[in-house]
Amino acid sequence: MLRTIITLSFLSVLISPVHADVNNCITCHQEWEDNDGPSFKFSRDIHSQNGLGCADCHGGDPTLDDMDEVRQSKNYRGVPDHLQVPDFCARCHSDASYMHNHNPSLPVDQLAKYKTSVHGQRLFGLGDKKVANCISCHTVHEIGDAKMPHSSTHPQNIPKTCAHCHADAKYMAEYDIPTNQYDDYKQSVHGIALLVDNDLGAPACNDCHGNHGAAPPGVNSLAAVCGVCHALEAQLFDGSPHKAAYEEYDIPMCEICHSNHKILKPTDAMIGSSDTAVCTDCHAPDDGTKGIYTADSIKTLIRDLVEARDSASVVLEDAKAKGMMTVNEEFLLKDVNQSLIQTRTMVHSFDVDSVAPRAEDGLAKADTVRVNSLNLIDEYYFRRKGLGIATLIITFLVIMLYIRIRRLER
Repeated sequence: MLRTIITLSFLSVLISPVHADVNNCITCHQEWEDNDGPSFKFSRDIHSQNGLGCADCHGGDPTLDDMDEVRQSKNYRGVPDHLQVPDFCARCHSDASYMHNHNPSLPVDQLAKYKTSVHGQRLFGLGDKKVANCISCHTVHEIGDAKMPHSSTHPQNIPKTCAHCHADAKYMAEYDIPTNQYDDYKQSVHGIALLVDNDLGAPACNDCHGNHGAAPPGVNSLAAVCGVCHALEAQLFDGSPHKAAYEEYDIPMCEICHSNHKILKPTDAMIGSSDTAVCTDCHAPDDGTKGIYTADSIKTLIRDLVEARDSASVVLEDAKAKGMMTVNEEFLLKDVNQSLIQTRTMVHSFDVDSVAPRAEDGLAKADTVRVNSLNLIDEYYFRRKGLGIATLIITFLVIMLYIRIRRLER
């Protein structure tokens, strides 16, 4: 009986979950690594959180405690070389059947796209070990979901992730690539929206350059890249006279006016023939085109609409301060602001006849707001005057009544 009990106890230990979960990889590494070592980081890794362990990537038998035996065990792969990392990760991430059982929402064409990227072409074609591979962007043992704020691929962290290489002048010296992109981006309207205003809808590096198939937009593809978000502007530009001219002279489309990484918030000062206008970078009054005339005409339409909007707004605020009912005028002023936005957008048509109708519609509405508000102010003073007269009459009647009562009493 005693022998049977001991045997059963030993077998229960062998088949227990505790024994099945033995991971000597973690146990051994944590004995000599500090808190920033891979064995400590791995608990924060999305693979670990989804039940995958060291052996799923590196192979070997995690129950063994002798490293020589681990290296000789089945499917041991160890640490991949920099050139081997993409294929190393693709063992799972390019396997549709495997990924369907773990995360079917993830694409399985990352490796194929990576091979088309500048990074992939240099790594596979030239054996360049300095270019980014999977772990350069995703890290190694603390890979996080892109939705998690601590992840290196979270939208707000992507600019810094790319800047790790691309802002290092010494590291990038041999590639003859500028290293001021990150500094420029932080000053741009996109960078401020993402990094300062926490607008996760604002574009980061990968929104323009791509993710795994990352490539710098070519001259002719810039409009398509910007047009992903700025669809209306791209459509207007495609129908403008600039489209054919830019293609003929191989001029970068959106970038020529707005720059690329340091895209500042557009202002009306960019239009026209003044020193601050971008139109004068290409056009001159005597260049044989109507470019400057068009630019000045559009600038005048926008200026007039802004002045009409501001004038109407001042009068409306005065009417509101006097307690008049201004609901209709407030709604109409919002339409004026919308007309102004549409007018500024129509600038990308570079056609006065296309811009004018939007501006004229806004001018008419602004004038209505101003006139109606002035009428409300006149009504306010009319009411005050009427109230004053009524007050005087009532006061006179009260005095007369008082005198009459006194006479009756006598």
